[in-house]
Amino acid sequence: MLSALLREDVVGLRSAGTRLERPDGPWLRLPAGPAAGALLLPLGADGYQSTWAARLPLLVRESDGARLTTVDAVLTALRALADPADRPGFDAFAEECRQTLATMRLHTRTRDAVDRLLTERHGTSPAAWQGLTGGLAYDTLAARTDHPVYPTSRGRSGLDDGQLHAYAPEFHPRFALRWLAVPRAATTVAGGGTAALPACWPAPAELGLPRLDESHLALPVHPLTLGDPLREALRETGLEGEAVLSARPLLDAVPTLSMRTVAIDADPRLHLKLPLATATLGLRNRRTIKPRTLIDGAEGQRLLETVIAREPRFAESVLQADETVYAHADHELLAVLCRRYPAGLDGSAVVPMAALLGRAPGGRLVIDELADRFYGGDPLALLDAALTLLFDWQTTLFGYGIGLESHQQNISLVLDEGAHGTRLRLLFKDNDAPRLNAVRLRETLGDDAPDPADFADPRIFADHDRPVLDLFTTITLHLCAGSYAFGLARHGRAPLDRLLSLVRDRLAEAVARLGTAPGGPGAALRAHVLDAAELPVKAMVSAGTLLSKERSGAADINKHYTTGPNYLLPTGISR
Repeated sequence: MLSALLREDVVGLRSAGTRLERPDGPWLRLPAGPAAGALLLPLGADGYQSTWAARLPLLVRESDGARLTTVDAVLTALRALADPADRPGFDAFAEECRQTLATMRLHTRTRDAVDRLLTERHGTSPAAWQGLTGGLAYDTLAARTDHPVYPTSRGRSGLDDGQLHAYAPEFHPRFALRWLAVPRAATTVAGGGTAALPACWPAPAELGLPRLDESHLALPVHPLTLGDPLREALRETGLEGEAVLSARPLLDAVPTLSMRTVAIDADPRLHLKLPLATATLGLRNRRTIKPRTLIDGAEGQRLLETVIAREPRFAESVLQADETVYAHADHELLAVLCRRYPAGLDGSAVVPMAALLGRAPGGRLVIDELADRFYGGDPLALLDAALTLLFDWQTTLFGYGIGLESHQQNISLVLDEGAHGTRLRLLFKDNDAPRLNAVRLRETLGDDAPDPADFADPRIFADHDRPVLDLFTTITLHLCAGSYAFGLARHGRAPLDRLLSLVRDRLAEAVARLGTAPGGPGAALRAHVLDAAELPVKAMVSAGTLLSKERSGAADINKHYTTGPNYLLPTGISR
C-alpha cells in the first residue's frame, strides 16, 4: 500500500521528499505538515512501475523515532499532510485497506477447503482442468491472487464474509439468479431483439408471473442487487409500480473472476454480466453496468472483427467472445450482457492470464502446472509463446489506431495438445473501453472505419496516438507482460534480466513488423515505449479512492496516469 502511494506521489511522497543516504540504504524525508512533524520513509529498489518501493520499517516519525507499521498509523500520518479537501479520501482508503486485510485473512483460513472443492469438482491435476467450466476454477485461483498494481485488489466494498462465501469467485459457489419482469416498452434489447436472447431465457410464466407474458420481459438480477439498490433503481426509472420481482429463483450460476459476470450451468458457453452495487479496485470503480458501455462493447467487437478479416493470420489464433446481445431498462442496475463464447473449447485449457501466478491446489504456481503439461516443464517457454502472439496482435491493432483495455482478467490463454505439439490461442472479452486514433483508423480502414457516432463514450476517440499509446503501455506491457517478468523473477524461475530481455525482444520483433516510416505506428511504439526514458503508469489509488475527480483531474479513473521507469531500456535490464 505504501509503495503504491509512493509511486503515485500522494502528498508529494516522490516530489516533495528529500533523499537521505544512511548506512542501511536510501531514505526519504517528508517535510513537516501544518499539524505533523517530518516523516522518514526507507526506500528499496523497485523497477517495475516505480524506481523505489517502501521497505521496513515503513514509516518513521522523525521527532521521536516512532515506527508506524500499521495501515491505520501510516494513513493517519499521511492524512495529516494532505489538503483538507482530500482527507475524506484517506478515511475511505483506510476502510478499503481494512476490508482487504479481512478478506486476505479469510482467504488464508479457507484455502484448504477451497482447494478440496476445486479438485473434487474439476480433478486433481490443475493443468487438466478443461473447457470453459474448468476456466471457472482458474478464475477462483485468480481471485485469490493480488493485482500487480492495485494494493487492495482483493477487497470488495460493503460485502461481509457470508456474502463473499455465497457469491464471490474465490469460493467457487453456485447460486440461482433472481428475475425482474420489466415492461417491454421500457426495455432495449440489442443484437436481434428478444429472439436473440439465449434459449434458456425464461418467460414471465416460468417465473410464476403468467399474466405478464405478453407485456413484460424478464431481466436477470444478481442476488446482491436485491433490496435497497434495486428499489432505488426502480424509483429512479419510474418503474416502481410496473416492474415485478419474481419470488422464483431460476438458472444456477457460478461467478467468474469479475464477480458480476456469472457462468450459466445449463449453458457453459453463456456468461451473463449483471450489475452489482459494490466496488472493486477503488471506491469509485463501481460494478454497475452503464448502458452506454454495452453499446461500446458491441461496437468494439465489430471493429476487431473487421481487423481480423484484413489480418487472416489471426483468424485461428485470436478468439473473441460475442458481446452483441444485451438488454437494459435505461439504468445501470437494470441491465444484462449476454456473453457467448466460441464453440470448440471443451478439450482446451482456458486460463485467464490473471491466474498464471496464482497458487494452484498443492502449492505450485498455475504457470508451472501448465508448463509441465504443455511446454516440457519450462514456464519461460509458455510465457514466450504467449508474449509472441499477444504483442503481434496488439501491435497490429496499434497500427490500425486501436488500443484495448485487455488486461489480465480480459484475456485467457487457450491451450491444446495436438499432433504437432502445443497450440496456444488468445481469447478476448470486454472490449467496451478502447482508445481509438480516428486518423489512423481512416487511413487503414477507409470506408470500413467506424463512425465515432456509433460509440456512446466520446472519450474513446482522439485524433492522435497518445491515448492509444498510454493504454498499450499500461495494459498490454505493464499488466500482461512486465508483471510476469517481475513476478517470475520474484518466484525464482529465472533472473530478472533474462525475463525482461524476453519481453523487450518479443515486443521489438512485433514493432519491427510495423516498419520504421517516420510518423508511422512502428516509429511511435519504438519512441514512446521501447526507447522512452519513462513510461506512463496508472495512478489507480489516487483516481479510484483518494481524490475526487475534481481534485485528481481524471477524465476516466481507469486511465489516469503518472510516470515510472522504463524497465525495457537495455541499461535498465542489466541488473
